[in-house]
Amino acid sequence: MAIIYILSASVVLPLLLYLYFTRHFNYWKKRNVPGPKPVPLFGNLMESALRKKNIGIVFKELYENFPNEKVVGIYRMTTPCLLIRDLDVIKNIMIKDFDVFVDRGVELSKSGLGANLFHADGDTWRVLRNRFTPLFTSGKLKNMLHLMIERANKYIEHVEMLCDHQPEQDIHTLVQKYTMATIAACAFGLDIDTTDPNKDQLKTLEEIDRLSLTANFAFELDMMYPGVLKKLNSTLFPGFVSRFFKDVVKTIIEQRNGKPTDRNDFMDLILALRQLGDIQATKRNSEDKEYSIELTDELIEAQAFVFYIAGYETSATTMTFMLYQLALNPDIQDKVIAEIDQGLKESKGEVTYEMLQNLTYFEKAFNETLRMYSIVEPLQRNAKIDYKIPDTDIVIEKGTTVLFSPLGIHHDEKYYPNPSKFDPERFSPANISARHPCAHIPFGTGPRNCIGMRFAKIQSRVCMVKMFSKFRFELAKNTPRNLDIDPTRLLLGPKGGIPLKIVRR
Repeated sequence: MAIIYILSASVVLPLLLYLYFTRHFNYWKKRNVPGPKPVPLFGNLMESALRKKNIGIVFKELYENFPNEKVVGIYRMTTPCLLIRDLDVIKNIMIKDFDVFVDRGVELSKSGLGANLFHADGDTWRVLRNRFTPLFTSGKLKNMLHLMIERANKYIEHVEMLCDHQPEQDIHTLVQKYTMATIAACAFGLDIDTTDPNKDQLKTLEEIDRLSLTANFAFELDMMYPGVLKKLNSTLFPGFVSRFFKDVVKTIIEQRNGKPTDRNDFMDLILALRQLGDIQATKRNSEDKEYSIELTDELIEAQAFVFYIAGYETSATTMTFMLYQLALNPDIQDKVIAEIDQGLKESKGEVTYEMLQNLTYFEKAFNETLRMYSIVEPLQRNAKIDYKIPDTDIVIEKGTTVLFSPLGIHHDEKYYPNPSKFDPERFSPANISARHPCAHIPFGTGPRNCIGMRFAKIQSRVCMVKMFSKFRFELAKNTPRNLDIDPTRLLLGPKGGIPLKIVRR
């Protein structure tokens, strides 16, 4: 009898599990929305869930497999989601009808680091965004520029030493030393020597990088059960990371007696904002309800965390890809260097905010880099109410997550002929005006685009100007001609780094 029960269980249990993990897989078929066939448990993300491919590459392939569709019905694990391909639909969702899609749908616990600006949803996001946007004005960035230049000068001294003794370097690891030091200075007022591998502070930052930017299965769990992380009071971030930012913020506030100083860094700006009392979003109309937030130490810790993580790695990786492409295309590198030389000559050798803004060809090359390598993938929004996609019969039901693949869009031949070619002239004024405004969205678009976009551009320009004023970058013996993207990272980045040869000019 026991054998019969065991045999029955061995048949029934797998069947029940199969039915459970495929219970939603007719969702898009019933709505006549085309899409790839899902795999039990994994949906359409098996390769990313098993860390065989970066999730950005998976979404690019999903985008490319349905070239004639406006939208594609997919499953993130067992949850139905919609991949938006059509640029007009993207514009409607992210700009015109933004209030329906204001949330990302990845809200975490509001304790710990979960209440950061990137993950916050609803009224919390609106208040934070409204009050933090003025922190990234051109005037505020000008005041931070000296912090970037000081770190860049020290960084260049380190690169000069390396150039003399070991000119071939992993450029990603090298550039990270600059962005880590710059963000630490601009965010917290910390002067960290990232060029010394024996420094405890550097080791701590490297551990924070590993813990915060390596994919873990909590993300797949949230895809399978949307909102579960908030219900479980989880923030995704390990205790080590939370304690670090808690200690840093506490120390800085104590050192500054809770008041802004003359450093003009991120913490100064936050402390100045806190002195105003509870922060509120500006009412857009008379029907808006007032919603305020107390700027507690914990809330400051969450913003400091996301500013640091987003600020150093995205810039470091973008500069890495740009240096790689300029090494592959020395004629384009020549143009970048010539413009930088001319800019420095006109500013009498000084790196000024105005000089950086006038690097128009550099800006083209930078934007072309972000076209080829969109660092944050995919973008997503969550429907607050049922939403009928204009000019279709498709209704996005309340709570459904919609996704966008910048990488797919940026490599679509409809918008960028010969997309594998690095061509900065794609971003000439004439070519930009001829394209759809949503054909280039590495920082997102609409009210919820990247708040730190201007900071990232200035930070990157300072580093690149300093480097190109002294060095050229060439392909090394082991430089790959076809890059592999790291499948274990949350952001798009090179697997195993990119070795380049640094040559004195």
